[in-house]
Amino acid sequence: MSATAADADGQRSLADKLGFASDHVVLELGYDDDCDEELRAAIEASIGSAMLEEDTDEIVDVVLLWWRDDDGDLADALVDALSSLGSGGVIWLLTPKAGRQGHVEPSDIGEAAPTAGLSATKSTSAAAEWSGTRLVAPKVTRR
Repeated sequence: MSATAADADGQRSLADKLGFASDHVVLELGYDDDCDEELRAAIEASIGSAMLEEDTDEIVDVVLLWWRDDDGDLADALVDALSSLGSGGVIWLLTPKAGRQGHVEPSDIGEAAPTAGLSATKSTSAAAEWSGTRLVAPKVTRR
């Protein structure tokens, strides 16, 4: 079964819906006990390997950033995440859903992303307790 094939019940996995694929190198930041293990397992199944941890120097295709309201300055964390991201890569910012402990207001994401040089391209329910916002660096046009 390929990483993008449907699950046994005919449904795409959470990771497939978020666009993870077998050739992606993924860096996971902000992991803690409250992270969604089902989503983590689905991502690792889709990419065919373990996600890289915070201490890596590798350039990656995707940064998976788990973020809670009390984790600090979001714009700074996004800038730090960009340092590991390859050209054309994306950051998936995962935040607790509304009403959950650590919820991050969408307006906070809307302020932090442009400050870090990023644009939000998609928001989705990433897991039972987590919302996902896909962030990308704007494409540079050459003259």
